[in-house]
Amino acid sequence: MIEHELLLDRIKLLEYHQRLIIKLLNNPKLEFYKLIIENGITELETEKFLTKCDELSMKLEEQKAEGYVYFHPLFNELSASLPASLTVKEVIKACIIQDLYEPLFQELGKYEKKL
Repeated sequence: MIEHELLLDRIKLLEYHQRLIIKLLNNPKLEFYKLIIENGITELETEKFLTKCDELSMKLEEQKAEGYVYFHPLFNELSASLPASLTVKEVIKACIIQDLYEPLFQELGKYEKKL
């Protein structure tokens, strides 16, 4: 039974990656999708990451409106939420290239460069 479930999970992962590959065929600049495929990231892990990005984007907007200029805590929060196989540096670079959450990753990219 466990082997059957593992096989089903692998099929779901392959189907998810196949959908991303089809998108990549039309737009090779989708660097974040490449990163997902190369690192075997699941659809659930991707959804959690994107939800975290939504939260961080809102926090960034709120903090900027309140006059904050130091966003290192958001960088740390993003870093702590990544799947183990990804580095914050490669995620920021891929998201900037793919234009995902552009204001967030442009800001967090400033902290990544200090690593």
